[in-house]
Amino acid sequence: MATLTAKIYNQDGTEAGEQKLDPKVFGVKANKALIHEIVVAQESNARETISHTKTRGEVRGGGIKPWKQKHTGRARHGSTRSPIWKGGGVVFGPRKTRVWTKKVNKKAKQAALRMVLSDKATANQIIVLSALKLDEYKTKAVAAMLKKLPTDGRKSLIALPAIGEKIWKSAKNITTVTVSKTDSLNIIDIMKNKFLITTVDGIAALTKTLS
Repeated sequence: MATLTAKIYNQDGTEAGEQKLDPKVFGVKANKALIHEIVVAQESNARETISHTKTRGEVRGGGIKPWKQKHTGRARHGSTRSPIWKGGGVVFGPRKTRVWTKKVNKKAKQAALRMVLSDKATANQIIVLSALKLDEYKTKAVAAMLKKLPTDGRKSLIALPAIGEKIWKSAKNITTVTVSKTDSLNIIDIMKNKFLITTVDGIAALTKTLS
C-alpha cells in the first residue's frame, strides 16, 4: 500500500514538507450505506418539531351541545369542537411530542468519519498547516491566508484541536468557512465543505481519536 501523505503549508502558503497519514484513519474503504445511515441520523437528531395541531380535547370552546338531540331534522352533535366541524380538533395531525432522534452507535459513527476523511485524503483535499495563529481579531488575515492555500476559494472546514477566540471570531464572518474542533467533527460538515484545513497537531488528534 502506498504511503498516504498530505502537504504541509505555512500560513503564508509556502510548502513546509509532508505529513504522513495513518491508513487506519485516512485509508479506509467507504461504505455508502453506513455513511447514509449516519447522515440521516445526524439530520434527524438536529430536527426540531415545530408543527403542532390540537385534538378536540385541546381546542377551546364547544362545551355546550349545539342543539338538542332529537326532533330538529339535523344530525346529532355533542360539541362544535368535533373534528368534523370547522374550527374543531384535528385527527392524526402533527404533534410537538413526536421524537425524531435516532440512536447512533459510537463505533459506526467513528467508522463513517474515517471513511469520509479517507475520501478527502484520496482526493488531496486535506490541507495541513504547520501551525495556525492569529495575533489580532482580523477576518482579513484569515481570508488572506485562505487565498494563499490551494483551496481555489471553495468551501473549507477548519478543524483544530483547540480554537482560540481570535481564530473563531475572525473566521466565522467568512461565508465559505466552517470552524470546528477536531473532537466535534461530524460527517455533514466534512462532506459539505470541499477542503479540510487542519494543523499537524490536528492530524495527531484525529489519529488518536479515530484509530
